[in-house]
Amino acid sequence: MEYVFNAFVTLLVVVDPLGLAPIFGALTRGFSAKQRRESAIRGTMLGSLILILFALAGDVLLDALGIGLPAFRIAGGLLLFLLALDMVFARPSGMRATTVREQEEESYQQDISVFPLAIPLIAGPGAITTVLLYTGGSSTGQLALFMGVLLAVLVLTLISLLLAPRVMQLFGETGANVLSRVLGVLLAALAVQFVLDGLHASLA
Repeated sequence: MEYVFNAFVTLLVVVDPLGLAPIFGALTRGFSAKQRRESAIRGTMLGSLILILFALAGDVLLDALGIGLPAFRIAGGLLLFLLALDMVFARPSGMRATTVREQEEESYQQDISVFPLAIPLIAGPGAITTVLLYTGGSSTGQLALFMGVLLAVLVLTLISLLLAPRVMQLFGETGANVLSRVLGVLLAALAVQFVLDGLHASLA
């Protein structure tokens, strides 16, 4: 149960369904209800496919690159810690936000389901790193549990996107920002634990 809980909390914080609601609302301003719904479904499905692919092929990818799991845990933990700092201090970064160049590219295209919704908002570097951390070296049972957790978080993400206007009315921008900072502290603690686990495994 601890594995499932930690995976759920980490994915929930990194993907951040609640935080995506106002971003999605801004990206789809001027869209019809049908266009908004189609963009939410298509973007979530594409992001899901990317994350599921990394979940199933994580071990193969690490082996192909010659990266040991302890080293990846340390590196992944450090990346997630940087993301946690961004969340706590409200500093946008390429870990889960679009860069300036990407924002300029975004202004020239109408379909936002692939970019920036699927990548990098749903399946960004932080989410991909989290998936690899939890599935690398995991047993078949743990992989099955993680896939269930991943699908649950992605369903919550889709619901949040479909209900974006209502979510913002319920929490408001201030409430969403406060929640994001609290979750950032939790993510920082989990990131430090990843680094400690990696150090312990490498020194054992």
